[in-house]
Amino acid sequence: MSDNFKKNMIGALTWSSVNIFGVQSVQLIIGIILARVLMPEDFGLVGILFVFFGLSTVLIDGGFGQGLIKKPDANKEDFSTVFFLNIFLSILLYIILFFSAPLIAAFFSQPDLISLARVAFLAVLIFPLYQTQQIQLLRKLNYKKLASVNIGSVGLSGAIAVVMAVNDYGVWSLVYQQLLFHFFRFVFFTLQNRWKPALTFKSATIRELWRFTLPLLGQSLLNVIFNQIYIVIIGRFYPIGQVGYFTQANKYSETVNAATQNILSMGTFPSFTKIQDDKERLLRVYKRLISSVSMITFPLVVFLIVAAEPIVVTLISEKWLPSVVLLQLLLLANIFNPQYTININILNATGASGTTLKLEIIKKSLIMVSILACFSFGIEAMLAGFVAANVLAYVISMVSIKKVLKHYYRHQIGDVIQKLIIAIILGVLVGFYNYISLGYFVKLLVQGISYIILYLCAIKLFYPENFKEIKALTSINKNQHEF
Repeated sequence: MSDNFKKNMIGALTWSSVNIFGVQSVQLIIGIILARVLMPEDFGLVGILFVFFGLSTVLIDGGFGQGLIKKPDANKEDFSTVFFLNIFLSILLYIILFFSAPLIAAFFSQPDLISLARVAFLAVLIFPLYQTQQIQLLRKLNYKKLASVNIGSVGLSGAIAVVMAVNDYGVWSLVYQQLLFHFFRFVFFTLQNRWKPALTFKSATIRELWRFTLPLLGQSLLNVIFNQIYIVIIGRFYPIGQVGYFTQANKYSETVNAATQNILSMGTFPSFTKIQDDKERLLRVYKRLISSVSMITFPLVVFLIVAAEPIVVTLISEKWLPSVVLLQLLLLANIFNPQYTININILNATGASGTTLKLEIIKKSLIMVSILACFSFGIEAMLAGFVAANVLAYVISMVSIKKVLKHYYRHQIGDVIQKLIIAIILGVLVGFYNYISLGYFVKLLVQGISYIILYLCAIKLFYPENFKEIKALTSINKNQHEF
């Protein structure tokens, strides 16, 4: 790995980490406050609206964002063309959503959704105003500016939402939180990037990018639909409060899953494209990345599963206890998602976006089968099926990695299996505290400290080189603090 590429990739991952974890940290704090003030029904209503907003943003972007990142000679005319296409699509979609609001409300038997939807969906019009500028910064690997924009937007919109919630604005607090989040992103991206579109539209750009973006659009649509399908099902057949419990569980699961997944998607895809033609080098980077990510994510996810109940009660109170089992199942379902994301990004970077679309179709088909098989047994059974579908999808993605990188199955399994076994053993040991009569906060504190100590001992025993790196980093930070 050359020094320049390694430096760029480390820089991208570092600032991408600051961006994602900064956003997640602020969202976590704000979410805790809002969850303590508001009711599950409020989160349920907004959770339904997110389904349609998420679908709209995917249709507006159309995969052209990644297409512009991959296009080596993308110029201002290309970005301007995509910008105006996004604007047109956003206006069209908002009109459709505005007049569909009564149908949405009737489908979920929630009359309040009509007024909530028409205000919340204004964010659809704001999104394309900054999307092109965001893509430009991603293309330049300028995650420092991205971090400042996103953290600032989350902080300001969240603070306003908290003030509204405390003053009894109820569900409208959550609606305006999302609307203001996108408004602040538009303002900050404009100030940071200072990009203005050219008054041009090149159909040749659309035709050129379409061949690459069409599979990505299909893949993204499948992701959004199936990521939100449980909210649609629960919202249609269960009380709205159950949607609230699910969205809260999903939020905390996504705090872990989305953080690692977004870091890997934004930090690795642009980096992989730079070495896409050097398969030996790509394989070395892949193995190192899979190993490092597994060492971090497996212990984290296993601990969160074991300590889910004290975490939920300590953070957002006992009124959210029904979310605990849902959270555990969602965490388990996403345990291999970082590795799956790396596999998808490798395939996209090598131009195999058609293969990734097939993998996503297979994954979504497995999820659909699991829903059909488990629907009559309840929400928890459906999520158990979701676990099985995700694990099987990751296993199937290994087939494509073997073909593209010549990385054999036993080696792929070897990259992750030992780290997973260690994490499970540590989880079992710490899980015994759940059977001891302790307060929730004390139990969480004891479990956390015990897990960290056991984890560091495991690293020192099985991965001494990694332990030395951690120790050296700690010593550097300590010396800098003393200085």
